[in-house]
Amino acid sequence: MPKMKTHRGAAKRFRRTARGRFKHQRSNRGHLNEKKTGKRMRRLRQPAVLGKADTRTVRKLLPYQ
Repeated sequence: MPKMKTHRGAAKRFRRTARGRFKHQRSNRGHLNEKKTGKRMRRLRQPAVLGKADTRTVRKLLPYQ
């Protein structure tokens, strides 16, 4: 059986943690940031852990991570 290909778009967006979960950057930081509070912007800087349902999908896209 041939090797499976890694989905390159997903590989750039997700990193696997030591426990097998996936980290990702939060959305809503691209533009219109002036009206967002400093507290909200600081929170958006932190990486988030992917939800259970999305983890299954990403696991298929990244077979060797």
